[in-house]
Amino acid sequence: MVETLKVAILGAPRVGKTAIIHQFLYNDFTENYTPTGSRYIYRPSVIFNGNMYDMKIMDVPYLAEWSDLKSRGLRNTDAYVLVYDICSPESFEYVKMIRQQIQENRTGGSETPIIVVGNKRDQQKQRFSPRRTLSVLVKKSWKCGYMECSAKCNWHIILLFKELLRIASPLRWRARLMKPLPPELFCSLLPFQHPGI
Repeated sequence: MVETLKVAILGAPRVGKTAIIHQFLYNDFTENYTPTGSRYIYRPSVIFNGNMYDMKIMDVPYLAEWSDLKSRGLRNTDAYVLVYDICSPESFEYVKMIRQQIQENRTGGSETPIIVVGNKRDQQKQRFSPRRTLSVLVKKSWKCGYMECSAKCNWHIILLFKELLRIASPLRWRARLMKPLPPELFCSLLPFQHPGI
């Protein structure tokens, strides 16, 4: 049986949301910036830990507040990836605000997996705060996953989606209710597109 996983990629403008998705799906990066004008949905299939998943990855343009999330059908998403630019404190503040709104307005009161992602790691020398400081804040205080990547250099992009599937896949949640699975079982990730898409 193929499971479906609905993921929303959110963040301020110019943080690299679309670039992360394009690196994952097409192994492609462009220097030309084009703002995301409306929500775009990608539908790759992936094999993870011997199971096939149909993913619905939503590339979401800048949203001012949660009411925008509700109007765009993001309230019942299986997982959120909140992207910020490691060189932009404003983009981190935006992630902080969106995460808080997700926590306050999530339907069903369930804990939704959230991964906070610092993009543009290739610009490490211009970062606004040490990695460890942000990692501790996100993991300990916010109780969210944290990682850094570089869409430009294709660094940790596959690792991001592996972690996303590990914490958010429906089979993982079902298995967690019965017995936690050891992390070594989660080992392969292979994206591919359906023919004609």
